[in-house]
Amino acid sequence: MPRHPLRILLVEDHPFQLLATQCLLNTFGFDHLTLAENAEQAIRAMSESKRPFDLMLCDQCLPDLLGLELVEIASRQHFITGAILLSGLPSSELFNLTTQALQRGLPLLGYLSKPLNKDELAKLIAPLVRL
Repeated sequence: MPRHPLRILLVEDHPFQLLATQCLLNTFGFDHLTLAENAEQAIRAMSESKRPFDLMLCDQCLPDLLGLELVEIASRQHFITGAILLSGLPSSELFNLTTQALQRGLPLLGYLSKPLNKDELAKLIAPLVRL
């Protein structure tokens, strides 16, 4: 599997989901990963980074902030180029969040329902790299 230089920030508060998503990203050749378990850790990582992350995969239901709000903060501060929301919420709610993101001008590429599907992840990431 070819390696990809895409810099990804993965924000997930459930340890198992964090590890599973990290492993899934590694299978695609993404190894420039920064992990955060909550919004506070994510904001710290983004603030300390010398350049924006290419992509943030973010759980919508974080313990300290909603994922869409973190995407907005990260986008307004130019900490990220794009984002994907991760959630176990019903698809209709995730669709509404995507609509809100577009109305706010946020760089949300879409959402993925948990448990994550490898093909759906590939489809959302494909425009960023050649898989």
